[in-house]
Amino acid sequence: MYEGSDVSKSRRARLLPYVFGGITGISVALVILAAVLLHRNQVATEPVTGTAPAYAAAGMQGAGSAASPSIETSRHNAIVAATREVAPSVVSITATYRVRTRPMYDMFWNRYYPGQTRTQTTQGSGFIIDKQGYAFTNYHVIENAERIQLTLSDGKQYAAKLVGAAPTYDLALLKIDGDNFPAAPLGNSDDLVIGEWAIAIGSPFGSYLADVQPTVTVGVISANHRDIKQDENSQQIFNDMIQTDAAINPGNSGGPLINADGAVIGVNTLIFSGGTGANVGMGFAIPINRVRRVYDELVHYGRVRDVWLGMTASDMSPEVQAALDLPSESGVLVQSIEEGGPADKAGLRPGDQIIAINGTKVQDRAHANRLIFGMGVGDTLELTINRKDKLLTVKITLAERPKQI
Repeated sequence: MYEGSDVSKSRRARLLPYVFGGITGISVALVILAAVLLHRNQVATEPVTGTAPAYAAAGMQGAGSAASPSIETSRHNAIVAATREVAPSVVSITATYRVRTRPMYDMFWNRYYPGQTRTQTTQGSGFIIDKQGYAFTNYHVIENAERIQLTLSDGKQYAAKLVGAAPTYDLALLKIDGDNFPAAPLGNSDDLVIGEWAIAIGSPFGSYLADVQPTVTVGVISANHRDIKQDENSQQIFNDMIQTDAAINPGNSGGPLINADGAVIGVNTLIFSGGTGANVGMGFAIPINRVRRVYDELVHYGRVRDVWLGMTASDMSPEVQAALDLPSESGVLVQSIEEGGPADKAGLRPGDQIIAINGTKVQDRAHANRLIFGMGVGDTLELTINRKDKLLTVKITLAERPKQI
């Protein structure tokens, strides 16, 4: 009896781990099954994001409408909104002109051989700034053009006429017949913030594209008030430009540079390629406030009036500083004053040393010209001058240059 009891206890002891193991396994399986069912229930009842196109294609509008708000929030940002605001006003420009070619193999016959005439075209971009059909582009896009054609983003084409040009600023104002055109809102280039979004819109490499939809590139405002040469051998200096790393390529010239509010802040003009011929992240645009001034001048006067100070000035030098016993070598020295001119009316005298213009310290004559660059007739300059060791403030109102000068 006692032996049987011991055997029974021994068997129960051996079976006990298997019983507990089985119970534990069943419990774990039930927990996993419950979790899977709960997850499937949540997936069936909660909105599914990112699948709206698939549901819409299958005709499941309920699921699609539930997913759309999340997609709209993430994709339709300020850059998208700004692009939609300005893109309809962007135009593609084709300028046509004729060139005469002559053979180079015989200099004698070249005198009498009339040569051949062939047609060439240049392409660029522009944007409409007025519902009546005024549009801006770069002067170098339409220079010497005999025929100018504008193509809107909807594919409509118009013959454009040149209202006027400002080669000094590389700007040209065009006009197409009609009304109620989409006009781009203009911003303020005087309050740009370094690092804010910059969006370039235009038609780069337009001859290679099969449609007329404008191209959009995005970057930031990299710098303000840049003076730049297009290459090291160029004599022309583009003064007071906006620098951006938004991709600007051939064909973008004349198109708008806009901010995240959908307002034009500049006219895309050139790139610095470093000799590669390609974009290296340094593009430059003409500030829109200068464009506004050119627009007003061309519409009201048919030209951009040259400003006149009525004085001449020279760079300082150690010899001049020592001879005149001046306190510093910086600034410019007034040499002559034209009687009755703006400088004369303001009280400037020969021998005055101009130290600052509108609060900016003047380095030399070239710097002084850059500080005045872009100002128009009627604007006022505030000059800080040194006259016999006395600092004076003189205000000059710019006038139009007389025709005889």
